[in-house]
Amino acid sequence: MLSRKIIVGAAIAICLTIGFPCESQHFNTFALSAQTTATASVAVGPQYDTAHVYVTPQDFDRFVASLIATFGGKAAKQGVFTVTPTPSSTMSQLVLTPVGTVSVFGFKTPVPYPFGLERTGYLVTDMDEAIGVARATGADVLVTVFNDPIGRDAIIQWPGGVNTQLYWHTTAPSFAPLQTIPENRVYVSPDRADAFVKSFVAFSHGRIVADEARAPGVEIGRTADTYRRVRIESKFGKLTALVTDGHLPYPYGRETTGYEVTNLTETLTKAKASGADVLVAPHKTGEREAAVVQFPGGYIAEIHTVTKD
Repeated sequence: MLSRKIIVGAAIAICLTIGFPCESQHFNTFALSAQTTATASVAVGPQYDTAHVYVTPQDFDRFVASLIATFGGKAAKQGVFTVTPTPSSTMSQLVLTPVGTVSVFGFKTPVPYPFGLERTGYLVTDMDEAIGVARATGADVLVTVFNDPIGRDAIIQWPGGVNTQLYWHTTAPSFAPLQTIPENRVYVSPDRADAFVKSFVAFSHGRIVADEARAPGVEIGRTADTYRRVRIESKFGKLTALVTDGHLPYPYGRETTGYEVTNLTETLTKAKASGADVLVAPHKTGEREAAVVQFPGGYIAEIHTVTKD
């Protein structure tokens, strides 16, 4: 650890001495690698990374049924719990599908802040260590660690305002591997995009698999434009950072997860039959054929198949 800090410090000194720009791509890659390896890996696996969906109690069962009818899978036993550090009551159910895991909440009381603003829950190997890594890699801790009925939780915020819940179970869960790994879809501004990517990659021990400066704008509902798209993969799963100016036609920016399926047409047929609405019709880009769907209760998701030109 000490030798690595010495090496990084020496590199900075050399940059300052010879006037080499320390923010160059190669230096950032080196520095990010040093930061990543200097922290512990706390990820467990993508099947334990859950999309958080908040619906009203009246829509709860309809949403769960529609999700399973669309993607397949099964739901764990439903219950009513307190899952926040302050008094509250929510219906809660875990839905295990082959294309991603979903935690569904139907609050019977008002939702305490900032719950409901987090998009994802990441299972970690050790909560205290995960909080230390989050802070060390640039995240803020919005909700400090608290106990829930089956473990411990916290909420962190990445640069750019992206909220994530971290969780740890007293009894380690055991879920089957996913058939396809969903993507966490994160919209960030150009001002904070690099800070977000650096922080998340360092925390997750992930890697940037693609950084496209001129991705086709049709992917965000703007067919005449381009935008920057960064794809990251780690043991937490896939994450796509969509870097935009915020001029987004509805429903873009509202979808938090992209689900990969083998046959988009069949999946959309199942979705519509189960009460979901197709908000954006299927469209093709160089990487995928995609659509945007709204499930009963209001949850919006991107659904896609991978294509090859």
